[in-house]
Amino acid sequence: MAKDFDPHRLDVRRFAEEAGEIDASEHLRSFHRLVAETQDADLARNVRWRARGELLNPHHLAPQVWVHLEAETSMPLVCQRCLTPVDVQLRVDRSFRFVSDEATAAAQDDEAEEDLLALSRSFDLVELVEDELLMELPVAPRHDVCPEPVKMSAADADFEAAAAEKENPFALLGRLKPGK
Repeated sequence: MAKDFDPHRLDVRRFAEEAGEIDASEHLRSFHRLVAETQDADLARNVRWRARGELLNPHHLAPQVWVHLEAETSMPLVCQRCLTPVDVQLRVDRSFRFVSDEATAAAQDDEAEEDLLALSRSFDLVELVEDELLMELPVAPRHDVCPEPVKMSAADADFEAAAAEKENPFALLGRLKPGK
């Protein structure tokens, strides 16, 4: 039996029953939501990911269907401190237990420590990879040490000099007052 699995239309139960594995490397360009987070035109980078299916308690009345996912990439983002490009390494290593439907997943979600998803015969594993990488993005990416010194002042010397030369507006009003 062939063990070819389509990651865009994955039969999750069959993938777990056959202990399937998918090892892939795809261009970052094919992950449109990730690309939307970048500021770099050079997207000649890859997202490397691996998925492995597992069926626990196969002879039990309700065997557990698991998918273990690993993914990694380097994202070109903008440092929020110095506003220059910074490469941020993203790494995902998660396991998901699949249950019969969305209602079961919602009911068991509060008690389960693992992530629960609904079983599907056409599950988009690549979309899950993208979702997990998006959740790993930092809110404010920064260099450990910025390549250029960061200006920490909001005003420059010319601004301060112009403010010192300006006459106090209340002094001007005082001179307009009759009798002075």
